[in-house]
Amino acid sequence: MDDRQPARINRGTFLIFSSFEEADREEKAYWLSKSPYERLQHVELLRRINYGANATARLQRVLEITERT
Repeated sequence: MDDRQPARINRGTFLIFSSFEEADREEKAYWLSKSPYERLQHVELLRRINYGANATARLQRVLEITERT
């Protein structure tokens, strides 16, 4: 993914569904039609949209010790 070029969204295509179930089926079919690499690219895009400049920072490890009672 190139950081210098912003992502472009095609806003000219919209689909209308008659139920949430139908929309869920179509969404699942759409993502299954993509290669694993394309899906991973989209996850990376969403991560950068959500976290901005902090997207390249490492994830913090959290360790929690608990006692069983």
